Amino acid sequence: MTKAALNQGLIVANYGRHFLVETPDGTRVICHSRGKKSTGVVGDRVQWLPSQDEGTVEKIEPRRNLFYRQDEIRTKSFAANLDQILVLIAAEPEFSRHQLSRALIAAEAAGITPLIGLNKSDLVEPFARAWERLLPYRRMHYGVLPLSLKESGDTDYAEMRKLLHGKTTLVLGPSGAGKSTLINLLSPGALAQTGEISQALNSGRHTTTSTTWYWVDKASGTALIDSPGFQEFGLHHIEATQLAGYMPDLRAHIEHCKFYNCTHLHEPSCGVRAAVSEEELPSSPDYISANRYKIYSELFAELSQPRHY
Repeated sequence: MTKAALNQGLIVANYGRHFLVETPDGTRVICHSRGKKSTGVVGDRVQWLPSQDEGTVEKIEPRRNLFYRQDEIRTKSFAANLDQILVLIAAEPEFSRHQLSRALIAAEAAGITPLIGLNKSDLVEPFARAWERLLPYRRMHYGVLPLSLKESGDTDYAEMRKLLHGKTTLVLGPSGAGKSTLINLLSPGALAQTGEISQALNSGRHTTTSTTWYWVDKASGTALIDSPGFQEFGLHHIEATQLAGYMPDLRAHIEHCKFYNCTHLHEPSCGVRAAVSEEELPSSPDYISANRYKIYSELFAELSQPRHY
């Protein structure tokens, strides 16, 4: 008996036990995983086998990267084969620097370039405060983009298209940051189409909790991936001793530590602690802000707790 030929595809939505797989000609097919365990994520290149009007994912191609979070209870994979991650936050409501840092650390650990978008620049005073709170991040190698997505003019739009061009970008952010507005701006009609697919799967309630791929410009390979899950961002896949290496402002000072296994918490002659400043010193580009060091200390303590899994 001749073995059926496998088709190529791209996972463009994940609805738990179901995937939406896009074929090279743009057709989208509902597929299931082979076996009980669902291991595919949005962005995976797969080989699948058709069966009537659906299909079965038989093989996942090797990944360039995988962006995920892990807490004591479970691991959540966001997406695979990413070029960059855009963390979208807003001037209002006030964003959490702790949550922002967690997302950036996870991106660093996965070897994926992170960007930060600060939305609602039309709210003058709140935006000025938020921009000031982002000073340590602007001083690092992260690009911080001022945006006004609802009032977006041609300049904002052109800048976004330029940054995203030819790349697969995962968009993360808290509720109210403007992710839906961004997707509607860059890929008009995409959200409505996703809602229709979700209804077809009888899973309308899952629309906001599923990860979804949106083409911005298929010809150039420009795509956005929208994913929930910014609020509870566990970093249990990272060892406490690795943490400073994934925080660029701390990493720059590790070489000045006396001890090779310095935790940067209590050791003498620590290059990291020596660089911490309670004040913002624009004239000194190499200092570490007190808030960033506090975040490091709290995360180090969290990741040093005994693991129960």
